[in-house]
Amino acid sequence: MADPRGFLRHRDRELPPRRPVPLRLMDWREVYEARETGSLDVVARQAGRCMDCGIPFCHQGCPLGNLIPEWNELVYRDDWREASERLHATNNFPEFTGRACPAPCESSCVLGINQPPVTIKNIEVSIIDRAYEEGWVTPVEPARHTGRTVAVVGSGPAGLAAAQQLTRAGHRAVVFEKDDRLGGLLRYGIPEFKLEKRHLERRLEQMRAEGTRFRTGVEVGGSGPDALDVEQLRSRFDAVLLATGAGVPRELEVPGREASGIHSAMDYLTRANRHVEGDWISDPITAEGKDVVIIGGGDTGADCLGTALRQGARSVRTLAIGTRPPEERDDSQPWPTHPVLFEVSSAHEEGGERSYLASTTGFEIDPAGAVSGLRIARTSYRDGRRVPTPGTETVLPATLVLIAMGFVGAGGRELHEALGVEHSARGTVVHDAGWRTSVEGVFTAGDCARGQSLIVWAIAEGRACAAAVDEHLMGRTSLPYSVRPGENPVTV
Repeated sequence: MADPRGFLRHRDRELPPRRPVPLRLMDWREVYEARETGSLDVVARQAGRCMDCGIPFCHQGCPLGNLIPEWNELVYRDDWREASERLHATNNFPEFTGRACPAPCESSCVLGINQPPVTIKNIEVSIIDRAYEEGWVTPVEPARHTGRTVAVVGSGPAGLAAAQQLTRAGHRAVVFEKDDRLGGLLRYGIPEFKLEKRHLERRLEQMRAEGTRFRTGVEVGGSGPDALDVEQLRSRFDAVLLATGAGVPRELEVPGREASGIHSAMDYLTRANRHVEGDWISDPITAEGKDVVIIGGGDTGADCLGTALRQGARSVRTLAIGTRPPEERDDSQPWPTHPVLFEVSSAHEEGGERSYLASTTGFEIDPAGAVSGLRIARTSYRDGRRVPTPGTETVLPATLVLIAMGFVGAGGRELHEALGVEHSARGTVVHDAGWRTSVEGVFTAGDCARGQSLIVWAIAEGRACAAAVDEHLMGRTSLPYSVRPGENPVTV
């Protein structure tokens, strides 16, 4: 145990300061101040609050099974290098999870029963940032090569985690990505102010040095000039791993949806991220000078909010169909579940308004065919369903509407159909207890198998699926994994 009395002497959470709002709205850099050497003392103090519980529920809260009490103690004892080793033992990409994960591990922290939980997420990202600064993150080359080949389709967190594990097991892993750059939603779905892409690039550099091969701009199963057809795929590789994500946005079918100026959140964020990368966008979607309405109050909606504010929107309003969440746990969300709480993200600090119990009933269209307003009514609950209340309809001005209502179904359907894999009623890829699809030699993991979920689940499933592929190819495996198909977060 790091400090037997740490949780008694230090009862408050301490987090790094964010840059001033007026300053960070002028650029796309991450919102936090640069970490000073002295700030590591704060991190160590927070690590000392960890109680090293007999049953560490933080392990259950995180599907990766991160060894949180162990690396907390190592940080407290100033052994940052060994802390990095323990962190990487279960997580291929802590620089991603430490920035983009909502931290269900903190929700299940035992200390959180009667105190603010340990700042696990900040400790995690501090460890990996220190490891990179010190040069401790180096290629892990396989001890031997098996001569077996695996195609990983999709370069999001699940695909990258699987590819790195398979490469380290000695297989030749080739990652195919339909976009021009690697990363999937890490690249184009998460704004730069939340995850600077330099963190992605240096991890890809490590993977290349280890032997993982990447092919961008390739639509596997497609029919274009740069496509790779299914026959070539199956003949070149001993196994195929589908990690194509859940890229089909949930649609809002109300009158006026055909108006211009209404876009899915991912279309909007992808163009914004491409612009930040320096690309010329022939059909940009910009919020500059516009009245923006974001339909959906989750993390993606917050990403749209921060992006619109940086683009110079005149006004931004986020709509949530449900009630305003409580600020603290209530009896319906007991510890150690991951509760839905009212949160103020960095984007919410920066501006905009939030409305709850807002059901969208239609769009107003101007003579040019563009959206000019949004009709909303107060949500009421009937027989467990959320429906608009008659007589409560109002109109909000809107010249740009972003639909951030989540995703349905797996991406890459053309490839899946060409392979002949089976889909569930939810549109996800069906698989058995060994991550095998209905087609021999084809495996699946991540959001295309689970449905829309958290980055930690994607990485955990990628690691587990890599172990299954390794066992399929070699008859046994020594690759570690922490989840099995069908496992879910702790709920009541």
